[in-house]
Amino acid sequence: MRITPLDIQQKQFPTKFRGFDAEEVDSFVELVREEMEELLRENASLREETKRLDKSLKEYKNIETTLRDTLLATQQMVEEYQNNAKKNADLIQKEAELKADDILKGAQEKVIKIHEDITDLKGVRRHFKEEVRRLIESHLKMLEFDKEREEETPNAV
Repeated sequence: MRITPLDIQQKQFPTKFRGFDAEEVDSFVELVREEMEELLRENASLREETKRLDKSLKEYKNIETTLRDTLLATQQMVEEYQNNAKKNADLIQKEAELKADDILKGAQEKVIKIHEDITDLKGVRRHFKEEVRRLIESHLKMLEFDKEREEETPNAV
């Protein structure tokens, strides 16, 4: 059973022959009651403070857990972004290399085509020269033939 300050205040001690001084006992009991009331108030206040601090502690632990989870999620997202960025960079590099290879191959094919065209044009030029030479020789022969005929028939004109 718990003793309250009221129990202390209302407690009566029977007096016996040669007992304690009643005023002194009452005065001490009153002092004990006041001290007990003060201790009970302080105890209640400390319990309230403990409840408030426990509640704050739980809130802070929840915040800590949330922050930890957020940090982990953020780290994972950063790692994923880095991995994706690296993959994209590798893909872009490979595409650029393929495009460069295609451009180089196209340029090489154009060079080959130009060399073939040059060779063809040289052949056409050679053929054209031969045709012009034959034509000139043919005209020269005709001129010589005409000259010989004129010499054979001087009065024919």
